[in-house]
Amino acid sequence: MRPFLVVNRHSAGGWTGRHFDRILRAVRAAVGEVEWAFTQEAGDGARLAREAFGFGRRFIVAVGGDGTASEVIDGLAQAGATDDPALQVGFIPNGTGGDLRRSLGLSDDVATAARALAEPGTIAIDLGRAELTGSDGRPVVRMFANVATCGVSAVVAAHVNSGRRFASGRLTFFLASARAMLGWADRPVRWRTDGGAWREERITALSCCNGRYFGGGMKVAPDARVDDGLFDVVVWKGYGALDLVLQRPKLYDGRHVQLAKTEVLRARTLELEPRDGAPMALDLDGEQPGLLPARLTLVPRALRVRGSRGLEGAPGR
Repeated sequence: MRPFLVVNRHSAGGWTGRHFDRILRAVRAAVGEVEWAFTQEAGDGARLAREAFGFGRRFIVAVGGDGTASEVIDGLAQAGATDDPALQVGFIPNGTGGDLRRSLGLSDDVATAARALAEPGTIAIDLGRAELTGSDGRPVVRMFANVATCGVSAVVAAHVNSGRRFASGRLTFFLASARAMLGWADRPVRWRTDGGAWREERITALSCCNGRYFGGGMKVAPDARVDDGLFDVVVWKGYGALDLVLQRPKLYDGRHVQLAKTEVLRARTLELEPRDGAPMALDLDGEQPGLLPARLTLVPRALRVRGSRGLEGAPGR
């Protein structure tokens, strides 16, 4: 299958656009001739992916960061493409956060990621389906592959999207985290999993994780797998700016789950409601399409990914 590349030339601070000739050479060397189109504005990744599928393309590659990948996946899912067993998706990761790349076990080296597109095997990953409320009050449905999160984590992502980005994604997210935490007070939410009893409590962040990483490399859900049919729901309560400094190693290597301020459980559905009347954003793979209330549902083995080794190098299936 000839790949169709959906390219965000603004990703990685414009590096993708400035060096697209290098990316193209690497992909052609690995898989032969390709077709491509550039995104121009938010939403184009989803539109281009839908159009490519409609024109018969069955190997679609997102070139850019987590936001680009999220748009491509959402566009394909909304078009019903995930029901087509011939569809395969690939990634040339080149963005700020790189969290989906980490969760899928993909390389951040362009040449290595391009060679992975030539590997014959695929891994079938789960997706999340988010039903939430748009800023205009209308219902919104979006798919996500990695992490959906609300609370201070969504504020961090908003700061990253609107602020200065450094060459180091980890530094970009850490500085945005420090800024967000300095002005943060835990917010009340009402939530439940799998239709069980409602819980009402104040949270620092509540994350519904298909993958393991968010925030530029924080291992928020160290035991999550993209293909196990379950979300790992991670609840942070009582975290402050000092914790960002004192617990930083544990946030990045996953040991924060041992702290009393962290709770982890597994579920197939998660429902969330704000309780203080103020709008509360829900972040999906680094994008913020709407607000709580929201319902998140796991869709098992919904997408076939080319070149993924699975989490932390586990062999694809």
